[in-house]
Amino acid sequence: MMNLQYIAERLVATGKSVSCAESCTGGLLAAEFTRLPGSSAWFHMSWVTYSNEAKQRLLGVLSHTLETYGAVSEETVREMAEGALRLANADYALSISGIAGPDGGSSEKPVGTVCFGLATRQTSFARRMHFTGGRDMVRAQAVAFALQWLAQELAD
Repeated sequence: MMNLQYIAERLVATGKSVSCAESCTGGLLAAEFTRLPGSSAWFHMSWVTYSNEAKQRLLGVLSHTLETYGAVSEETVREMAEGALRLANADYALSISGIAGPDGGSSEKPVGTVCFGLATRQTSFARRMHFTGGRDMVRAQAVAFALQWLAQELAD
């Protein structure tokens, strides 16, 4: 993955770090980060918060946010990323929450809907994407998108 190598090089060059908080990808993003030798220089920790309770207890996502917007929402992933950033004392944090399928979707949030959060020490952003394919394809596309988004942020 070209993005991953670029991310590692940029983080090492700037002395920065990244952490992540995942739901539907179940640790696949963290696994991708740690695939590279030497990743401990820039990747310190991650959270797999599959349940709403875990999102609240481990990352500080507000119950009001989950009740109002749901686990798969830009509001929730923003809070997940901000929590991961704060707890890891990182420079960047990515978060992912989505509906990988094959069920669990709705007309408002169909299967393949994935929300992403990106927090920095200055601000946080959130994006919503829709991917197609089976569960494994949705999860793989979500990880690829998160890496692409971080690489883009590091390039700016």
